[in-house]
Amino acid sequence: MVNVDFPDRLLRIGTRSSPLALAQTDMVIAALKEHEPALQTEVVPVTTEADLWQGDLAQLGGKGLYTKQIDTMLQRGDVDMAVHCVKDVPGDVPLPVGLVFAAYMERPDVRDVLLFPEGSEYTSLADLPSGANILSSAVRRKAQVLRARPDLKVVRVRGAVGSRLEKLDGKRKLDGVKPDGMILAVAGLARLGIDRPGYVLGMDEMLPAVGAGVLGLECRQDDHSVAALLEKVNHPKTQKEVTAERVLLHNLRGHCNSPIAGYCTTEADGQLVLRGMVFDREGSKFANAMMWDEHQGDPAVLGARVAAELLRQGARSIIAGIPH
Repeated sequence: MVNVDFPDRLLRIGTRSSPLALAQTDMVIAALKEHEPALQTEVVPVTTEADLWQGDLAQLGGKGLYTKQIDTMLQRGDVDMAVHCVKDVPGDVPLPVGLVFAAYMERPDVRDVLLFPEGSEYTSLADLPSGANILSSAVRRKAQVLRARPDLKVVRVRGAVGSRLEKLDGKRKLDGVKPDGMILAVAGLARLGIDRPGYVLGMDEMLPAVGAGVLGLECRQDDHSVAALLEKVNHPKTQKEVTAERVLLHNLRGHCNSPIAGYCTTEADGQLVLRGMVFDREGSKFANAMMWDEHQGDPAVLGARVAAELLRQGARSIIAGIPH
């Protein structure tokens, strides 16, 4: 039955144009149609400035450029909602004026996986020989790999998942580098239907990015009918966890290209646990903090407490690369 607040209205959805982004948008549409079977949707794919840039995103202004163009379209009314990967949403600046996240989809497996070239003899991080080349574009991943294995080399790689896998397997040129492994998100591979064996990294080896795996559904604050529709697919547990993580990121003045990791989980009794880590880019210096929300209160308070502890340990200097 169609919600009376959303009668015969076409829902225009802004999203990045990558295969993964489109697959994620299809997931969101399917979830919405479980509540509103007659819902009519139009996907508006956008190839963002960040998607076109092949260099280091930090030089262009960071991963926030994945969301900026779509947010502008949403503000103008060109689309009615946007699907964002929360890990790509900057934490050091407020959301664009007039926009809100009306819902967060339930978070899947947030772990990263180390993949190896086809026919490789390696099966784990420990197997790799000294000097082996690991492909990754994330500062967070580079720092944690080098923290565990400072003898390895981390080589920046950009592009869609499919093209990255082709580079890993030697089917696409990679500037003379022979890759020995590549780190990707378990959730991203699953959403693309890619079933490939690899070494899944545990939380003690690779803490995820803030908001990892979570899809945020954004709309205009004054568009009450769209907000009401999106709230139907909101996952309250994920919303609380993401709130704690993003307050941590905000208080550290972190953006999407900062060497910051943060992961909040919910215990069986409902208590939140938040772990945060800050690294220098080579993984040689880091700060680490984990706290429980003993009173099951505001997740934002938990995020602020963990950020304060990391700052006490010198997080700002570590992020900035200042010796101390």
